[in-house]
Amino acid sequence: MFVSLQFKLELKREDKEKLIKLMRKQSSAIRVAYNMLKELEKEKTKNPYAQIYHRLRQLFPELPTKYIDSAIYKVKQYPTDKPVVFGGKRLFEKLCKNHLTGKLREKLKKQWRELRQGTLISIGSKADKGNRLTRFENINGQLHLRITTGNREFIYAKVLREPNNSKDKWLTFMAMLLESWQTKNYFPYTVELKLRDGEVYGNVSFEIPTPEVKYTRENGVIAIDTNASPIHLAIVEVSKTGELLSYQTISLHHLLGLSQNSKDHQEWILAHQIVDLAIQKGKAIAIENLKKLKKGMRGDGKATLRKRLHQWNAKKFMQKLKRVAMLKGVEVVEVNPAYTSVIGMLKYAPQLSIDKDIAGAYVIGRRALGFKEDMPENYDKLLKDKAYLEFALRRYEEREKELRELIEKESNEYKRNALESELRSVENSKKLLANLIQSLQSEPSSCEGANGRNPEQGETKKVSRSAWQVLKVALLFPILGKVLPRDLSPLKPVLVEGAWDRVRHSNGLVPFEAGGTSR
Repeated sequence: MFVSLQFKLELKREDKEKLIKLMRKQSSAIRVAYNMLKELEKEKTKNPYAQIYHRLRQLFPELPTKYIDSAIYKVKQYPTDKPVVFGGKRLFEKLCKNHLTGKLREKLKKQWRELRQGTLISIGSKADKGNRLTRFENINGQLHLRITTGNREFIYAKVLREPNNSKDKWLTFMAMLLESWQTKNYFPYTVELKLRDGEVYGNVSFEIPTPEVKYTRENGVIAIDTNASPIHLAIVEVSKTGELLSYQTISLHHLLGLSQNSKDHQEWILAHQIVDLAIQKGKAIAIENLKKLKKGMRGDGKATLRKRLHQWNAKKFMQKLKRVAMLKGVEVVEVNPAYTSVIGMLKYAPQLSIDKDIAGAYVIGRRALGFKEDMPENYDKLLKDKAYLEFALRRYEEREKELRELIEKESNEYKRNALESELRSVENSKKLLANLIQSLQSEPSSCEGANGRNPEQGETKKVSRSAWQVLKVALLFPILGKVLPRDLSPLKPVLVEGAWDRVRHSNGLVPFEAGGTSR
């Protein structure tokens, strides 16, 4: 597929003057070439372009030969069987009207002159690293266009262009550029610059390859989870049968202090690294569908988290990742992100002794492969244990009392906002537990329906995702004393042995320690 994309250039004043001078020379060469072509075609001259080339070399000796080749290429796009007005027929006709005077005439004249004299085109070539005379280069993480003005003389213009959306082909172009810089396997692209209202705009034209998808979920996936605190990527390798094969984390803290352009460049490099990992493992890539990603809310007391979410945009990175994967023939599977973190931290983090973020990525990978998550038997029993649920409710009541006292004493607005945010969470948790206890009292068997269990032996349990949220409320704070603990290993006795009984019988509101004992 052949595409053409627009961009804008930012130049120093002296560099812009050099560029405008170069534009005038090539624009003049284009007009001369066109008039020669019309005459030679009338004379039915064989190979008229050879004569045009030699004539242009004589008239414009200071113009690099590739610009002359490009001028002839441009001329081929014009019809020779009817008049062509360089600068635009409509503007020319307006200028010919005698009643136009003053500022309006000067404005139209400037527009006509820019269209007539403000063109520079350079045809791309794979042998010339994409384009010999107007070449895209990375300078300190910022995309620039290197423009040849003479014999080994260049000016560098900053490229101003941001993707409009996830389907913007500019993402593809950037992915292809970075790939060509890294592999030295270049692709041709043609650049045409235009002068408009004193600013320089450009078009880059290139062909997008359509490689066959070679790496699919049939062999498993490389699953990725994005995390804001601490800001990093959790990456896991999942076999086609759903087993965890390997995992790693990649810190993103080095991106936070960078400019947007430098950050974009580093993200492209990271996207290529992850896609190359998938190719090395022969697997697809699994990610969350981030279209409904929640954003930090103002005034919630979480200033540090809001700052990180502002400094690093997970959606933009995933756009880059998907575009690189498409170019390299790697399938990308997007899954519903609902409760992947909760399921990971409650089920796989304690079970496999892994970090909760790695566990969340593991759930993403399994979901991409079509696996459903069963509710572990002891967790299922815990959600039906009325005595334990009442214990958990008392834990939240105690915490609610503590928070109200702290809020009353706190004078710092931001700290008070954080406490009030936690209080709302505690109140919601109390309500959830109270409703569950009430449902157990009225309909002892209703919990099975609420959890979506299939009673037939040998069939897979179909657990509603909301049941995992209820489990999170019943487990984490009541047993571990924290809403989002980093260490989930103390849950292993509960998961494996059903050890919450020891907490309930202890009659004390003390969280579990590692090893499953209570004090």
